Amino acid sequence: MIHHHIVVTICCILIGPATSFQPSHLIKSSTTRRTTTTNTELSQSSFSTSTTIDITESAPRDIASLYEWGANYGIQTCDGFELTSDDGVDVYAMTHHPLPAHSPIICVPSDLVLTGSKAREELGGDAFRAEQILLNSHDASSEHMAEISERISQFYLVLKVLAEYERGVSSPWYPWLNSLPRFYCNGASMTDFCFGCLPPYAAELALAEKKRLNQFVEALKEVPFLSQGSKGDVDLTTWAYSVVQTRCSENPDDGDVCLVPMADFFNHQGAETDVYLSYDDDGNCFAYTTQDVPAGQPLRVCCGDPTNPSKLLAKYGFLDESSSATFAKYIVSNPTPEIFDMGYPAGMLFYQDGSISQEVWDTILYKELDKNPQEQQAFYNAHMMGDNETKQSYHNQYFPQTLAALQKHVDFLVNELEELGENSWRRTFRKGDERHPRLPLLMRHNEFVKDTFEPVQQNLDSMSS
Repeated sequence: MIHHHIVVTICCILIGPATSFQPSHLIKSSTTRRTTTTNTELSQSSFSTSTTIDITESAPRDIASLYEWGANYGIQTCDGFELTSDDGVDVYAMTHHPLPAHSPIICVPSDLVLTGSKAREELGGDAFRAEQILLNSHDASSEHMAEISERISQFYLVLKVLAEYERGVSSPWYPWLNSLPRFYCNGASMTDFCFGCLPPYAAELALAEKKRLNQFVEALKEVPFLSQGSKGDVDLTTWAYSVVQTRCSENPDDGDVCLVPMADFFNHQGAETDVYLSYDDDGNCFAYTTQDVPAGQPLRVCCGDPTNPSKLLAKYGFLDESSSATFAKYIVSNPTPEIFDMGYPAGMLFYQDGSISQEVWDTILYKELDKNPQEQQAFYNAHMMGDNETKQSYHNQYFPQTLAALQKHVDFLVNELEELGENSWRRTFRKGDERHPRLPLLMRHNEFVKDTFEPVQQNLDSMSS
C-alpha cells in the first residue's frame, strides 16, 4: 500500500508475549449506552472536547505508544510478534519466530473491539434520523438486506471513530487512532483528477466509494452530539471513513462489522493467507496462523478477490499484482440472474499469457443473443443442463459476432489506457507531482491492467486473421 510523506516511529517492543491465550484473564465484555455509566475501564474516561490527533497527510504515526496501550488494556501476542515497516510508511505485522499452523498470534479483548452493533447500541438513540437518511437513499432501495445492514454498521463505526476523535486524549482508543495512517489512496480519498486518470470500470468503482462517503457525510449532519466543525471537515470525515473501510473486517459468526485494534495491521496477500480471525462468545478476537509461517515473514490476510485489482484499489487503496488473471472489465447493465449463471462477473478472467476464461465467451455470446430471444434461451438451457455439445454449436455458429464484440471491448480499453498514461504524465509535469501524490499508484494500476489486456488483444487478433 502506498502512503506518501508519512513519518512512522517504529518500536520493536512486544506486547504481553504468550504462546497460548487465556480469555478469562481479559477485560470482560460490557456494552454501554452513551447515557449510562459502567464500571469497565474503557467507559470511565470523562468526555473532553480536546482534539489532539493530527490527521494531516504528512502527520507522523505514533506506533511506539500503541504497544504500551495494548499491554495496559490486555492485548496478548505470541513470541516474536512485531509491527514493522520497510519504508517508514506502511506498517505491518510480522513474526521473528517460526509459527506452526494453527498457532495463536494475537488476542484482543472484546472491550477494545469496535463493532457496528455496539456502536449502534451506544449511539443509535441520537443518530436515528441519520440512519433513516441512509435507509431512504436511492442506493438502499436497490441493495440486498445484507448490504444495507453492512452499510449501516459501517456508518456507525465511522460515527464512533469521529466521536472518539473528538474526545482527544480522553478517548480510550486515542493511542490506536494516533497510530493509524493519515494518507489513503482509496476511492473516497481520490480527487477529480484521480478519477480522470482511471479507466471506466476502475473510475466507476472509485466514484462509488466517494458517493458512499458523501451519503455518510449528509447523514452525519443529523447527529446532534458531533460538533459542526467535525461534521463540516471534509478531511476529517474522509479520514474516518477511510479508517473504517480499509481496516474493518467481518465477524464470521454473526456478520457484524468490526475494527480490531492491533489485529488490523495484517497486510493483504492475494489468495493465500497466513492468518484468520475468530471470536469467542464474549466477543474477544483471536488471530491464528493458517499454515506454517517462517521467521521473518509478514503475517497476512486476504482482503478480497486478487483477480479484481481495480476493486481492491477503490476500497483499500493498494494494488495487488500477485494474480495471474484479472477481471475482464466487461460490465453488463442491470444484469439478470441468467447472466450471473453464465459466470458473470467473477468468472470473467483474462490471463497474463493472453488466454481467456470460458465464462467470458459464454457471457458475451449470451448478450449477443439478446437480438434473438429464442436462440438465447436455447443457449442458456444448454449451459444450465451441461449440454456442452449444443452449447459449442452455438459458439461455433456465432463466433464471428462474439469475437468482434470482445475485440471491440479489449481494443477500447487498451487504447483508453494508453491515452490515460500519456495524459497523466503530461498533467503531472505541468502541475507538479506533489499536487497528485496518488498518481504513481494509479499509473501502476493502469500499467498492470494494460500488461494483462495486451496479450489478450494479440490473442484475439490472431483468431481473426
